[in-house]
Amino acid sequence: MKKKLLAAIAAAGIAALALTGCVDNSTGADSTKSESNVAVDEAAAALLPADIKEAGVIKVGIDPTYPPNDYKDDAGNIVGWEVELFDAVAAKLGVKAEYNAAKFDNIIPGIEGGKYNVGVSSFFDKLERQKVVNMVSYYIAGSQFASRKGESLSVDNLCGLKVAAQNGTSQYLEDVPGMSKACTDAGKAEITLLGFDTQDEATNAVMVGKADAMVADSPVVQYAVAQNSDKLALLGDIYATYFYAMPVALDSKLDLALQAAVQSLIDDGTYIDILTQWGVEAGAIEKSEINAEKTK
Repeated sequence: MKKKLLAAIAAAGIAALALTGCVDNSTGADSTKSESNVAVDEAAAALLPADIKEAGVIKVGIDPTYPPNDYKDDAGNIVGWEVELFDAVAAKLGVKAEYNAAKFDNIIPGIEGGKYNVGVSSFFDKLERQKVVNMVSYYIAGSQFASRKGESLSVDNLCGLKVAAQNGTSQYLEDVPGMSKACTDAGKAEITLLGFDTQDEATNAVMVGKADAMVADSPVVQYAVAQNSDKLALLGDIYATYFYAMPVALDSKLDLALQAAVQSLIDDGTYIDILTQWGVEAGAIEKSEINAEKTK
């Protein structure tokens, strides 16, 4: 299985983030709809729960504020490489994906409550999440910081600074609080954690000086820096890599169908074609698993 750290992902032809405030709002070329060429995998489709097969639709909870993974284009359509990949997954299963925009930290509760069948929103596969949902892996990513360009900061000493992160993410719930505790344990000032409902708000907080740094998934941070290279700079290296995985309800059995569909896309080459088109192939995996994370 590939466990290479992600390289810089900004590439010509990727549509740009529609962010607020000072964040770059330009738009690039539309992505190719690879699912139009995807044939149904009958073995994978046979694993679909009866209600989804009958409806012909998988209801997806997604936070479209996380480019290039998931975001809205200038026309308001939900796009991104995860969207294109899941469209191909749905095509393998002979159904359509219905995307429902939601706040990131509302998606898993929505799955538990039956509002969504699955989440496609850059979820790290973590043991805590496996207690309430099953996770179907499809990628590997890490976390990374960014700060304003020209600032002399170090990820080894963020004590006393303000760090922005999206609510409900691993960075917000675990990483920054852990770093802040290390600061106070050492007798230094705590890190002030600023939580935002969307990633664009967290990014913008740094650009307008409300926060000293922000942290998010590595593809997202690298993309934001590439799109706003006159204002932002990467801060430190990628750390703490995890599988990206799709959460589904523990008792839904949908995980079996999704895992089979992802693996079918890997095996026939569609998967790597999509990632390569978006410039994020460094995080590709060779085997999709259910609850792949075993240790952290």
